[in-house]
Order: sequence, then structure tokens, then C-alpha cells
Amino acid sequence: MISQFEMYLTVENIYFWTNIGVLPFWLLIIFIPNSKFTRILINSIITPLIIASAYVYVLYNAILLDEQIFDIFNLYLDLENLYTVFATESFLLVFWLHFLALSLFLGSWISLDGTKYAIPKVFTGVILILTYLTGPLGLVLYWFVRIFYSKKLGFHD
Repeated sequence: MISQFEMYLTVENIYFWTNIGVLPFWLLIIFIPNSKFTRILINSIITPLIIASAYVYVLYNAILLDEQIFDIFNLYLDLENLYTVFATESFLLVFWLHFLALSLFLGSWISLDGTKYAIPKVFTGVILILTYLTGPLGLVLYWFVRIFYSKKLGFHD
């Protein structure tokens, strides 16, 4: 018997709540990056565990619905296969959750690294917003700002 909670966990609801759910974490990273509360939530396993739980749940349901889970490996073959994989709502949501988790991790790293190099919060805040919206573009911009503030060109830390 399907519980009321399971009936609520549709692909659309998971998408909506994870998008809304990451916003407080991003606001913490942007406005109070050095607080103990932010460090506990963002720089620990808590947030990735929440997103990973949604990820596993969606993947589990995709397997139960026999959505050809192993077709996901075909996305590496050509662009047409990528269209096919993303045509399935479950897989599209899995990749979106993947993006949310990685961009939040990236935002956390930018925030901590910006503090380390004394980059003004105004710059870091703008870069974090850009990272939230575009991911890699924010990282590239941060890298240029970091070079200016660290006074060195480094590809690893």
C-alpha cells in the first residue's frame, strides 16, 4: 500500500522542493559564510546527504518503473543518446540533483577559499550568485579574481 508521503514524492515535487531547499544554504554561504551554523550545514556531510537521499530515491523509483536505468551509459556515445536519456523525467531529475549538489559544493569551496585569500564579500557574493545560476562560469570568474587577490597563478592548492 502506497502511503500518502510516497504519493507526494513525485518527480515534480522533488524538483520543486530541492530547488527551494538549496536556497537557504546558498544564502548562508553568501551572507554568513564564516558562522558555525553555516560550517555545520554546508561544510559537513548533512547537505550532500539530503540531496543524495533524493537522488537515490529518484533512481530507485526509476528502476522500479523499469525506465531502462542502464540506458544512462549510452549518453556518452553521442548527442542523440543524451536527448533520449534526458527525455525521461527521472533521469532529468537525477542529473539536476547532481548539478545542485556539485554547485553547492563548489559554492562552499569558493566561500572558504575567498575567506582564505581575503577576497571582499561583495566580489565573492556576486561570484556565488553566478555559480548558483551557472556553475562553471562562476568558477572561472572566481579563478580570475583569486589570481588577482592571491598574487599568484596556481592550478592547485
